[in-house]
Amino acid sequence: MKLFITGIGTDVGKTITSAIVTQALEADYWKPIQAGDLDNSDSHKIQRYICNDKTIIHENSYKLNTPASPHLAAAIDGITIDLKKIVEPKTKNHFIIEGAGGLLVPLNDNDCIIDLIQSDYKILLVSRHYLGSINHTLLTFEALKSRNLKVAGIIFSGDENKATEEIILNKTKAKFIGRIDNEPYFDQNVIQYYADLFRENLLNL
Repeated sequence: MKLFITGIGTDVGKTITSAIVTQALEADYWKPIQAGDLDNSDSHKIQRYICNDKTIIHENSYKLNTPASPHLAAAIDGITIDLKKIVEPKTKNHFIIEGAGGLLVPLNDNDCIIDLIQSDYKILLVSRHYLGSINHTLLTFEALKSRNLKVAGIIFSGDENKATEEIILNKTKAKFIGRIDNEPYFDQNVIQYYADLFRENLLNL
């Protein structure tokens, strides 16, 4: 199973979710494009959060120095992101692919994060609770629908908000995988707790 993890925006919990799903499935992990924080990248964070000996963390296709939209970070580095150079690593394991920001984050003048999603990927959407998150979540669903792409499951991030969760699930008919609460911190034990909690729902996607 190949799972593409995207979010309704930046800083909504994609990397924490990726760590949980990677640990739950003891899957391989790949973030095609990393912009900024190269010494403490999302791949580094996944490595710290997981605690199994099966996961292989694959190299980014692009490592950009500036924490900015990939198209800008690439321009600052004097390069242009080329989708043909983003080659999916080969693995026989479950495979987690983490996007950057939201679906319409630009990679270059023509392509966006959504263009990284392949036909054999199942899409997991992370929706974080904040004022406006319903709109951003439904817009994300509409963007995927316009490409004939379907969300396999949704994970909510933030303390429970029944009204928000119910209206999103009702309007999208998405499969609810679970909720990641506003934990005081995340470490291997907390990641393992959520991995155990979400595993069955993930395996049933």
